[in-house]
Amino acid sequence: MNKELETLIMSAVDLPTIPLVATKVIEMMEQEDVTIEKIAKTVSADPAVAARILKLSNSAYYGCQRQINTLSAAIMLLGFKTLKSLVVAASLKQICKRFGLTEKMLWEHAVGAALAARIIASGGRFINEETGFLAGLFHDIGKTIMNDQDPRTFQQVMMRCYNDGIPFEEAERSLYPFTHADVGALVIRKWNFPEALSTAVMHHHHFATAPLTDQYELLLTATTSLADKFCKKLGIGDRQAEDGLDLANTPEAKLLGYTPDTVETALETFRQTFEENKSFFLND
Repeated sequence: MNKELETLIMSAVDLPTIPLVATKVIEMMEQEDVTIEKIAKTVSADPAVAARILKLSNSAYYGCQRQINTLSAAIMLLGFKTLKSLVVAASLKQICKRFGLTEKMLWEHAVGAALAARIIASGGRFINEETGFLAGLFHDIGKTIMNDQDPRTFQQVMMRCYNDGIPFEEAERSLYPFTHADVGALVIRKWNFPEALSTAVMHHHHFATAPLTDQYELLLTATTSLADKFCKKLGIGDRQAEDGLDLANTPEAKLLGYTPDTVETALETFRQTFEENKSFFLND
């Protein structure tokens, strides 16, 4: 991202800070003497996040075989890496200043892409599942921020999409001097997440033409972009599904080694996973 664009975004958009509990947990993960009890105490300082972590730890998605009643037990079940993803997911919802239909659709799409990216990552050897989860979760965070900052303009973009039948990226270019991918990439950088996550957010809509040479960034961006397409194919977070989307022939699927059969299997796994677990992720 060039400095001129970065300055433009910074002057136009008040980029939010990541909620304090997520910042503290991420910092603690880097400490050699961190303990489950210390992390549980930190998470419990934010009751809303703590409640969501307990709820998610009791879902079949994370393999729970018995009732989990304490944060310490939840952390033991989930492990530190998964806990980090869930704390970020649970706290991210607090960024929204309002929660109407638009916000619900954005959140549903974010959660869907997170679950899809985790499934896609699990099928390969190069991208950690939790990194994939975060990339999917973050991929459209620029939309959430732009909607929070200027809901009237954002709604104009949405109406252009629905009334004129044009892609979101085309509609936003007609009303903003920057894109949601630009905003999202900048906020991920501000929150001090790895640069590869910022890169994946920046290029997830234009993977085929992305100027990427680093193999890891290519694979993470492909994972993120394909997860987004999984959601579009099934209509998750959208008004209607893109039934005609040919996933197997996308450059992302080809790079990740998918065949028509294996991509359909992954899509079906995702569909079932989302349907079975969406209430744990979407409802408070």
